Amino acid sequence: MSHKATVWAIQQRGLKPATKIVLWFLCDRHNPDFGCFPTQVRLAEDAEMSVSALNNHLTKLEELRLITRVRSYDPRTHKRKATRYILGFEDGFPPEPTPKTGDGIAGTEEEQNADPTPDSGHGAISGFAAKPSPDFAQSHLRNPEINLVREPLSKPVKEEEDAAARDSDFDRFFDELLSALGFATNATLPAWWQCWPARLHVRRWIDDLGLSEDRIIEVATQTRNDHPNPPDGPKALDRFMERAAQRDVQAAAANVSALKFKRSRKAQGKPPPSPDELAAFYAAKVNSDEYLPNGMISTAMCSLMLARGLVTADRLRQRGVR
Repeated sequence: MSHKATVWAIQQRGLKPATKIVLWFLCDRHNPDFGCFPTQVRLAEDAEMSVSALNNHLTKLEELRLITRVRSYDPRTHKRKATRYILGFEDGFPPEPTPKTGDGIAGTEEEQNADPTPDSGHGAISGFAAKPSPDFAQSHLRNPEINLVREPLSKPVKEEEDAAARDSDFDRFFDELLSALGFATNATLPAWWQCWPARLHVRRWIDDLGLSEDRIIEVATQTRNDHPNPPDGPKALDRFMERAAQRDVQAAAANVSALKFKRSRKAQGKPPPSPDELAAFYAAKVNSDEYLPNGMISTAMCSLMLARGLVTADRLRQRGVR
């Protein structure tokens, strides 16, 4: 990840939302030392769109001269290497196309038609390798099974992005989240919290982790106790959100475990568990290392376990039961 690259992406103006999202995630995959080599599958997954839609946006970014793609082949195996993406702010970005050559690379016609290959193994464009062999060219570049015609999408991606942008409920929630994190109303946000990449990141807490909006606000508020300064970006909260999701799963499992215990006795034709049996059941959980959700064990049950000598007061405090 390159902070310089992502800030540069945010500063670009006049792009459609989906195109700017692609540019931002492309910059997020940029390495200051080695360059930018993400696969199309990775970029499409990051931007939450199809590969065909991704290629449309990449083409648009090239037309606007914000990026350029350098494709290369291994001179020994003739296999295609990972595409190098050169970003507009990088020193190696090619100049404006010249009228004579029609591209930004000077040289003979043979050099211009040759496939670029990195000298250093990281996509440099200072040298050129020989073209792929004729057999390779026929089998790879003219493969009749490759369909070069993009099928139209059933619903334009632009419409989906605009619909998301008009989601007033999510806007309200996002503003509430920023307030819970300590950002003043109408304050200038850090770069990592600006634009749609931050909102897409927060949406993943809902879609991927299964957290509700209220739960996210609750976790964000809790982080303020140990971290008085607002986080620089949503990625700083990933660890807290993942732990909260894990605790929620464990809490649900613990409650299900208690319910199954009672149902199993009923299925076996046994009477409901006696207080002593319940005390033994909950004492086993207290003395184990499994997660205990808040409110699972009542104060009366704690007193009963202590009276029966099944647990100690220190153990209850260690487990956060009382």
